[in-house]
Amino acid sequence: MPGTFEPLPGGGAAVALDDVEISIIRSLAVQLLELIGPGPGAEAPEDPLAELFAEGPSEPPADPVLRRLFPDAYSDPELAPDSPKDAEEQRAHSAEFRRYTENDLRAGKRESALAVIGSLDALAPVGEEGAVLKLSPEESRRWLGALNDLRLAIGSRLEITDEDDTDLLYRLPDEDPRKPMVMAYLWLGGLQETLVATLMP
Repeated sequence: MPGTFEPLPGGGAAVALDDVEISIIRSLAVQLLELIGPGPGAEAPEDPLAELFAEGPSEPPADPVLRRLFPDAYSDPELAPDSPKDAEEQRAHSAEFRRYTENDLRAGKRESALAVIGSLDALAPVGEEGAVLKLSPEESRRWLGALNDLRLAIGSRLEITDEDDTDLLYRLPDEDPRKPMVMAYLWLGGLQETLVATLMP
């Protein structure tokens, strides 16, 4: 089981992690939380009804990682609009969609990252043998979302846009400063793939 998720009887998944792996995943999840931000109403409690109807941003984030995590809903870089009017309509539809969905999307990503941190913090003290993380089906889904977000964030920093870029990562020399980030990206991909397999019927 080292390094790969395996299904648990009755649902859920388990993986053996050593202290270094736990530290890496936890650190990445904390960084993801910091990037996503605290969300509306985090500083002071607000009227729950008002918060329910609070509008989010209408413009895409400036940070390329956040743009990857919260892409425009109505724009496809491979399908150029037929006219300036079509492009303007696309932008308007994307802005409206973002205004009413981004806050919820951010909240969901925060909850998944917090679930990862919480489950790692709840592990028994880690020795040389490491620890076995056991997740319920719901926790597994949270972890799957967080692993996907972490890979999107790292992939954005590495400027990975397609499968060809991933192939090039395997050939990076050890002295390349991107190598540790590449290794994390590939390792998280393996975790994600085996976790998906445990959730399949």
